[in-house]
Amino acid sequence: MKHSKTISALAVLACMASTAGAQSSVTIYGDIDQYLNYMHSSSGAHVKALEDGAYLRSRIGFRGIEDLGDGYSAKFQLEGGFSADNGTQADAANNRFFDRQTWVGLASPNAGEIRFGRQNGPIQSHGAYIDYTARDLGSMINNFGVPSRYDNDISYLSPRWAGFAFEAHVALPESPVGNHPLIYQAFVDYTWNNSHIGYMGLRARPPSNAAIDKDVVYDNPYIDFNYGKGNIYIAYVRSNNNTSSGTGATLINNGGTLVSNVGGTSGGAGSYNPGTNPDLNNFYNIWQISADYQASAQFRIGALWGKIKDTSGRDRGASGGSFGGFYDLSKRTMFYGLIDTLRNDTNGGWRPAGSAGLKTTFTAANDVNGRTINGIQLGILHRF
Repeated sequence: MKHSKTISALAVLACMASTAGAQSSVTIYGDIDQYLNYMHSSSGAHVKALEDGAYLRSRIGFRGIEDLGDGYSAKFQLEGGFSADNGTQADAANNRFFDRQTWVGLASPNAGEIRFGRQNGPIQSHGAYIDYTARDLGSMINNFGVPSRYDNDISYLSPRWAGFAFEAHVALPESPVGNHPLIYQAFVDYTWNNSHIGYMGLRARPPSNAAIDKDVVYDNPYIDFNYGKGNIYIAYVRSNNNTSSGTGATLINNGGTLVSNVGGTSGGAGSYNPGTNPDLNNFYNIWQISADYQASAQFRIGALWGKIKDTSGRDRGASGGSFGGFYDLSKRTMFYGLIDTLRNDTNGGWRPAGSAGLKTTFTAANDVNGRTINGIQLGILHRF
């Protein structure tokens, strides 16, 4: 009798655990992306390094969902980037481990979801619609710079209705200047037969009575057409989110952004548009065409060519492209190789960039401004 009661109690506990597991779950996930990088500048300088994040920034994350009943759920995500080649956190300067995402949200069965906190914006999330690299290393649009995520972000993400999906974000400023310099992001996409056409964009407003009362702008319409064995991508960007960096011998003409691509420190200059930089008046047009081909179930190749045009007449543009291959060793592990070139105009100061910024790169103005930079990369990505 006692033995029977024990079995019954264990059965009840097992049933409760099974029910709880169905109602709430937490997943640990991440990836490690390491690659060998060789780059040569027409100045004669070269770079040889082991780098992190050509395709995906190395990261670890936690995501969870709780069933609230009737199709409603509560969700959260915590995600931190790190450099697997040396073990340091991605945002060591601000002492933030969960630098990539820290948000909580509510989802409905038919009306989409809302999220609150630091989170990926649509321009970051939908890179796979832009080119064969998923807008990472080897992409001219990525070399220009991609607005990624911002602190204090409030967002709405729709489900797909008749092929359409929508997304809207507004980020409050990390500054004591009030709520006027907001950062808005928007996304609209239509999909059919694994193809996409859409728009994603950003506006970063300056404070009231700013010396230069202009928004930081990023407009990105795109077409991603699936032809059966791969995709053809055409993308355009119009933006003024670029400025110089450094001084003297390290003055890189296109080395910085007006609003940081990854947010910025609390109250820091990178966390909002202060409305003081004259480069708010200087716009760039970026055109890019790309295609890939699924040669086998495991092997995909791709190529692209793009151009950054400086519309201000300062000759700070560039052109370039890449060719790459991706081989799936398993469902979780991929080997990849890239060959790329970036040809700066006379005063152009662009440098290659991956999913993560290069820790070892050209820092002397003579090795970047007006130079051609060629590179080759070999890497491995493992997801867990």
